[in-house]
Amino acid sequence: MQSKMVRDLLQNCVLSSCGETNFDKVVHGYQSSIPTLCTIIKEDFYILSGTMDPSSSLKFISETYLDTITEEITVLLERLCELQFKENALHIVKANKISKKHRRTVHAVASQEYHKKGRNFCLTLYQLKCLSQLIKLFLFMEEKVEELCAEILLMPLFTEKNVQGVLKKASGELLIGETRANEASVLPEQLLQVKEPISLNFGWRNAFKDLSSSVAHCITIAIQDFSTKILQHERQEQSSAAGYAMSLVNNQQIRESCRAVQQEEQPKRIAKFCSDIMGELDTLLPLALACRDDSLQEIRANFVEACSKVATAVLARLEEKSEDVPSKAPLQNLYAALSTAIYVYQHFTTYSNLMRESSKKPLFLVPVQQYQKFIDVLQFQVTNYCVRVCATSILQDAESHHWDDYKAFYEGERCSFSVQMWHYFCCSLHHDLWTILPPKLAKEILTDVLEQSLDVLSSRYSQACPSYKRTPQIRIDIAAILMSTENMLWSVCSSVQEFLNPHEDRDLKIYKIHSHCNNMLSVLAILTSPLKNLYETLVNNSGEHLPHVFSKGFYHPLHWLFCIPSSSPSLPKSPSVREMAAQGQLKLLLSQPYCNLNLLLETLLYHDCLLVRILLKSSRSEVFTGEEQSSLLDEINNKEPTLIETIFTILADCILSPKSLGIAFEAYMEKEQLWDSLYNMTVSSCGKSEPEVIRCLKLILINSVKGIVKQIVSLMHSWEATENYGTYQHKQIVPESLLKTVPREWNYTPREMKRKESGKCFTRLAAQAVSIVISKLPTVIACLPPPIKYFFFLAERKMSRNFSELKKAGLLVWNLIVIICRIFEDGNTAELLTGATLDRWSKEKLSLVRVCLESIMGKQKTGPKQVTQKVIQSIEQQRPNWIESQLLKARKLSTDCGSDAIEGAALEQEGIAFGFTEQKINMMVLDICHKPGGSEYLRQIYHIIRLNEQYLNDQLSCENSPEENVTSNQSLLLTLKGREEQAVFNPFQVHSQSCAKVFNQSTITEWNWDWSDLLSSCLGLDQMTFRVLLAHRMRMIVDKVIFLIERKYSVFQHVVSMNGSPVKKTEQHIISSKR
Repeated sequence: MQSKMVRDLLQNCVLSSCGETNFDKVVHGYQSSIPTLCTIIKEDFYILSGTMDPSSSLKFISETYLDTITEEITVLLERLCELQFKENALHIVKANKISKKHRRTVHAVASQEYHKKGRNFCLTLYQLKCLSQLIKLFLFMEEKVEELCAEILLMPLFTEKNVQGVLKKASGELLIGETRANEASVLPEQLLQVKEPISLNFGWRNAFKDLSSSVAHCITIAIQDFSTKILQHERQEQSSAAGYAMSLVNNQQIRESCRAVQQEEQPKRIAKFCSDIMGELDTLLPLALACRDDSLQEIRANFVEACSKVATAVLARLEEKSEDVPSKAPLQNLYAALSTAIYVYQHFTTYSNLMRESSKKPLFLVPVQQYQKFIDVLQFQVTNYCVRVCATSILQDAESHHWDDYKAFYEGERCSFSVQMWHYFCCSLHHDLWTILPPKLAKEILTDVLEQSLDVLSSRYSQACPSYKRTPQIRIDIAAILMSTENMLWSVCSSVQEFLNPHEDRDLKIYKIHSHCNNMLSVLAILTSPLKNLYETLVNNSGEHLPHVFSKGFYHPLHWLFCIPSSSPSLPKSPSVREMAAQGQLKLLLSQPYCNLNLLLETLLYHDCLLVRILLKSSRSEVFTGEEQSSLLDEINNKEPTLIETIFTILADCILSPKSLGIAFEAYMEKEQLWDSLYNMTVSSCGKSEPEVIRCLKLILINSVKGIVKQIVSLMHSWEATENYGTYQHKQIVPESLLKTVPREWNYTPREMKRKESGKCFTRLAAQAVSIVISKLPTVIACLPPPIKYFFFLAERKMSRNFSELKKAGLLVWNLIVIICRIFEDGNTAELLTGATLDRWSKEKLSLVRVCLESIMGKQKTGPKQVTQKVIQSIEQQRPNWIESQLLKARKLSTDCGSDAIEGAALEQEGIAFGFTEQKINMMVLDICHKPGGSEYLRQIYHIIRLNEQYLNDQLSCENSPEENVTSNQSLLLTLKGREEQAVFNPFQVHSQSCAKVFNQSTITEWNWDWSDLLSSCLGLDQMTFRVLLAHRMRMIVDKVIFLIERKYSVFQHVVSMNGSPVKKTEQHIISSKR
């Protein structure tokens, strides 16, 4: 019956549309039928697992489903091959313009030739794609059945081949595999008893054997054809276009074959022609992945060979593109070529890994090595070109760097042109790298360019010997460089530790950037500080003490960041502080080229979840009315959580930070007055509004007690079968939902089984059910996440003191029992949770169990019933004080987490800090991402933070203000307008954002520099460097004196010449004064 159902399903799906069968119809038919078959197989697996042994179950599934599917697809493919062969024969006949008589005999000849050869026909690219999609469906089904077999039957997966090795008889004589095993002369007891594991046999690959030769031949031609056309089209577009810029496409939609690549290594934009080629190869990839049998190996070999040729052609085109820079093409072509090469490299690496199951040797070794070499060369070329542009073009500014000029540069109103252009170049480089290259590589290149260009700047400004009028220009230039570097530093650092505590061995590039900036700060201090401060510093450290203060480790690497008077509020207060400011944590997160999940979680948990509290305070609380409430299962399977639900889910999974959930939602719960709502949570909220936080807590608690409910329902069924065995053995339970649909005119009365029950029997049943609930409570609480336990611990302290019942068991235990009672009270909810069918009698007994539990918790408004008293007395007689001890044990488990958190907070106040280490953050992120939808929840919060960056910065700037005084009526932006393409770099926008702060010399001149601290830090310089800079300052002082003398002399000479007095002796006196 099942086999016939499979045949009918497949045939109806393929033959449902009119017209003759073709590849397209077969694919569409199997696309709709394969998921249905997987569902049916899953149901049969569950049924068979409880009624048959595993070997019989596997035999049934193989013969009923897998063999039938193989037979059906074999027949279909044979029919398609015959039709295709006839079509090719007709095409040949028409091409040769044969006679009508010959044409009439074509069909007969074609049929005869097909049966002789069976595979000599051509397949178009579209037909190959259809076959590839069909094979992809079978690969999916094969994997699905493997998972079901391993999950339900706990059996091994498919075996690829029958292992035909050498077996031994018990006496030691050799036997060859299956040959002698089938010989009648060999006794079974003489053979080595080797029991092969039972496995499924899905022979769908055998159906494609007749097609293998044609597919292997045509796949090479098809790949070569479409790749050549795409490359020619790209070359024509370039020749017709006005510029040489490459046409790029976004790579946001990562293909299935590249999901193994981490986000930080995925290219963001690639060349369009390469994306088109690799897209076609991805479509044909399943043809090569299906080649486990020897008969299909030719397809894989031809696919690998064709792909290798395509890879070589694409590489040659990328090399041409890179050679056009900078003579013909813009610099962005280098970035695009590098990103595209990485994309192709990752693709073929993934192809090789996917095919490694059926091949032990690497299949794309040569293309992968070629691309790896090209990527290394191109990365060096990009970095070297950018540094050379800075050193030879941007920083070559004769007008700005005429240091010995006695005229001020633009009257002291601006910094050097070269510094400003260097700032623009770094910003444009940052934009291009962030929008094109993989995030990890983009940061490496930007770090290298920044470090090497700062090396050039540091060297040049250390050699500068400015005149007195050019001294302010040195100060503003270096100050602008330092502020621009500080802005870039947030992007090149990946973590707070790397930013605040760079180590020379671990973060060499970052450490060098700090070193160059500290050197330039020393140049600024020695060359531009007031002479009085310089003199006092030298006098205080003169004589015998001067050599002792020269040491390399005298100042902190971050010293330069905190010496700038207008330093960013995102920075810590001093270099010794090991904690980032809240604004700095946010800036570091949003400066990364991708969503860094570890840094995101660290930012959310930072400073007692300060950012989360701002988001909650500004979010719109969504309350659903009874009409909008969905059913329980809809709530559990809700696919679009709100911001509050997302934050709650993330923090509830942070098991290494149990306080975070309670701290984050404490102010929100007080504002919404929700603490008292935790006293009596209901299972279904029909007719009532329900806040999101309560709904999240309720779903977590319902899932935690689901096992208890299933056990109680199973107990009911087993007791019913035992007590009433033989009375009405084949009882049919009619669900109440079905009874309600029966019209009243029928006067149908369901037959109820006559029950031979007594009060003593029910007392025993109820006592057993209550004992199960009470005994499982400590286990349920122990398995709850620590943040949930701490949340209820905090809630119990925040709630009103009117709930005297809570003193007995605690709020968490109270709510668990209340939810169990509500489930037992509503039989429909119990059916939804357990999947079992309950009759009216079972629901009544569950309701009585609920009454017993309510009586134990003291929740009954009236006195306990006589039946309830008997149940409780029965339990107490068997185990005195057991119920009370179990409740106390459950309460202790629920409050232990809160006690530990309070002790941790007390230790933090005493100065013992318990920060989140990188390892803890990584463990929590992994735990969150392993939960369903966890990574998507984190990314949703990240996008909301990015959308509201300015607003969050404004709120964080009010961190020191009392929370009640910080008010904002602005609502958060929660949705993105799709995936919008990044805007082109706009230098005018960069100028408007940074010119007032970075390039305004009049503002920098008014800064209140701490010269004593700056000059003291300069004593940590190398002795040679310090003496050279000091010599430059002395020369500048001498030049200033000479300038003043010459100016006075010219004035004096002018006055004397007007009076007609001789000036010869006076002139000689002035010349001697110069000397």
